[in-house]
Amino acid sequence: MISLVLGAFWLTSQNYVQSVMASFPEHLLHFSIIQAQAQTQAKNTDPEQARVDNQIQVQVQNQDLAQPQTEQIQISKIGMHILSIHELDTTDSLLGKMHLPANIDSLEENTKNEKKQKSQETWQYVTVPFTLKDLENLVEWQTFFDRSKEKKIIPIVRLVTRFENNAWQQPSRKEVVDQLTALSKLNWPTDKKHIIIFNEVNHAKEWGGEISPQNYADHLSFASQWARAEDTNFVILPAAMDLAAPNGNQTMEAFTYLEAMLAHNPEVFNYIDIWNSHSYPNPGFSAPATTTGQNSLRGFEYELNFMKEKTGKDLPVMITETGWELNSKTRSRLTANYNHAVSEIWSESRILAVTPFILQGDPGPFSDFGFIDASGKETPHFYALQGAIQDSMYYSQEK
Repeated sequence: MISLVLGAFWLTSQNYVQSVMASFPEHLLHFSIIQAQAQTQAKNTDPEQARVDNQIQVQVQNQDLAQPQTEQIQISKIGMHILSIHELDTTDSLLGKMHLPANIDSLEENTKNEKKQKSQETWQYVTVPFTLKDLENLVEWQTFFDRSKEKKIIPIVRLVTRFENNAWQQPSRKEVVDQLTALSKLNWPTDKKHIIIFNEVNHAKEWGGEISPQNYADHLSFASQWARAEDTNFVILPAAMDLAAPNGNQTMEAFTYLEAMLAHNPEVFNYIDIWNSHSYPNPGFSAPATTTGQNSLRGFEYELNFMKEKTGKDLPVMITETGWELNSKTRSRLTANYNHAVSEIWSESRILAVTPFILQGDPGPFSDFGFIDASGKETPHFYALQGAIQDSMYYSQEK
């Protein structure tokens, strides 16, 4: 994300199903013990919470829960990273346009209708955060999931805590349990329930002001076991690393961090199903797409090679953040960058999803990354990616 083979750019279901259903280690049979301990710690008798739970249960019971396993569906690899569930309509509209030719209105009527129908029938990924505050908004989340199913959106839900003292706080086990239990009660739009266990923890500001690979490894293994005990359909992704972070007081180099996690718990990566990568075009989110190396769009390759070398696991990957900052260095080559990314990098068969950051960053510090501006107007990012997708429009089927 120069030549594409049919199916290379779009998700091949057989490989995906095999990777997700790969057997878990035997020590996960101890779920019941861990769950019993955590339930004691996490016990919640709040009557308001019970009311919300009941309200959600009524919504779920009114749904048609049947999701035929034999149904053939089309899934697009390219989706979007959003900041709020309230951006669903805007996201759906934008992704729909992105998968249609820019000259759609000038096409012959039959061709136009065929392309529109294919776009409407295609499922797409969206990465979205689920904060501790969202535990108070579960009815809204159920509505988001219901409407995602209507719009053929597959959520990749990232767990988030709270921002205090200039850092995202480390979660307690009770908070992890509360989040996973709440998510397990909701009726998701698909059978598979993709969750990311926090974010860029090789930054102190993402983990309570400290860098602790050992502590995060414990949280990852606990969260994975708890999630699997709640629902075997949870698909676990670890926190993505900042691949450009150096060793210092506030950051730790990504592979140094991963090595420390393994040293603390050699089995830690047996608790994940899919790798999670933030493969940005660094330095400065401004490097050409043709740049190679750990800090480039190809950073995920280094991560997957590391996992293969250290654990023997051939993991698929979801790139849940990537993209360029729009500036004087990148503006003139944005189209070429997206063309190369789509056709030469994101077409890699191990990549299941790419959700560029971010739908709308304006107003705010991410305004130069957004695909729409503050007024809702499409930015140069949108037009560049739309063109790249149209130049390599392939679909595959998933059972």
